[in-house]
Amino acid sequence: MKIVVGVDDSAAGEAALRTAIRYAEKLGAEVDAVFVSHVPATVLAAMGGVPSVGEEFAAAQRAQVWRRMRPIIDAAPVTVHGIDIEGYPPDALVAHADSVDAGLVVVGTRGRGEIASLLLGSTSHRVVNHAPCDVLVVRQHEEAT
Repeated sequence: MKIVVGVDDSAAGEAALRTAIRYAEKLGAEVDAVFVSHVPATVLAAMGGVPSVGEEFAAAQRAQVWRRMRPIIDAAPVTVHGIDIEGYPPDALVAHADSVDAGLVVVGTRGRGEIASLLLGSTSHRVVNHAPCDVLVVRQHEEAT
């Protein structure tokens, strides 16, 4: 069985990874820790519309995420693959889960609330509605660092 977990540089991403590892250990599964880099067009435009600037921004994001997640991955009692994908995060997570025939997708949530989710969109909400398998949404834990 494969568990796909979306990670980012946040306490919610860290909580999701730790939860995915706990489930993988119980189920005898492997984990794909997936970071999706996405530079919105509005951010790219603010950076002068230069693609190389967007690529540098995405590279810096990736480095920061894996610096935070690497100690958790290295200490995991199961196999965890760190995977980088470019695209729109919820769609890329769903596509990856589908491509590896995942049995579970784990995503974190920052708990912004219903109004913010309606206005801003929600990665976890979109993944729940489009994933090819069950989805576990993990609340951000205060003790996660």
